[in-house]
Amino acid sequence: MRIAVTGARGFVGGAVCRAAAERGWTVHALTRADWDLTTGPWAGAPRVDAVVHAAAAVADWGAPGPVWHANLTGTRNVAASFPGARLVHISSASVYDPFRPTVHADEAEAPVRRYLTPYAASKAAAERALSGRPDTVVLRPHAVYGPGDRTLLPRVLGAVRGGSLWLPGDGTAPQSLTHIDNLTTAALLACDRAAPPGTYNVADAEPVPIGEALRALLAARGVRVRLRTLPARAASAAAVAAETAWRLTRRPRPPRLTRYAISHLAVERTLALGAARESLGLEPVPTSFDGALAW
Repeated sequence: MRIAVTGARGFVGGAVCRAAAERGWTVHALTRADWDLTTGPWAGAPRVDAVVHAAAAVADWGAPGPVWHANLTGTRNVAASFPGARLVHISSASVYDPFRPTVHADEAEAPVRRYLTPYAASKAAAERALSGRPDTVVLRPHAVYGPGDRTLLPRVLGAVRGGSLWLPGDGTAPQSLTHIDNLTTAALLACDRAAPPGTYNVADAEPVPIGEALRALLAARGVRVRLRTLPARAASAAAVAAETAWRLTRRPRPPRLTRYAISHLAVERTLALGAARESLGLEPVPTSFDGALAW
């Protein structure tokens, strides 16, 4: 198998490159130094069997323009650059409705028309842009974690203050998390043209309560922390105030509490995995933070 991987220096793209190389596949690891995918289609794109599009702007706060340019324009350019290849697009479970709980959601429930962040809105728009492209697989992971994580783990560690971690809600909301190994396995399975095109949720074998997961993750990192909870309604009011203050002052750092964060922590966010199991042959492993001390 010959594949190209965009975002090859990123968390997901790098993991896909390593997993494919371990299988003996020929891997074209693409970075911005090779091709800035926001500038237009790539006339010199290599001939490959499949392309895994993992490059994305993942910031959930800040100026919307760069996020839209990377996630929508970039996706369109990738699709145009590899017209004959199977396209495996790494999307996000953020495309589900942030204003209501996601309860064992199946793939038909998204995209929707309302979002809290440019990241979620642009990922949804990218999915729509690919809807008419043949031989395309869209993967929707949620809260990807594991070795090499540059987003989720740093945020969790950065939220610990004075030995305490404040969590909106009561900490019992079930969450579908996605270990990077489950996502890379799904991506490689999707590269095979025997796998039906379509959209697939990707997550660990079973959901876990968010409070329990955070305690386990921090314990695996050797961090002693007391988990404190804040009622969701009070947390939402505080988030609106924090976002308003940020917009008025334009501070360089994003607010510590946002409505987007609350929407993913205070209520259930679980995904149905039947399609991935049946059509991709994915057998996801359970949530595990083994080895997290080295992440």
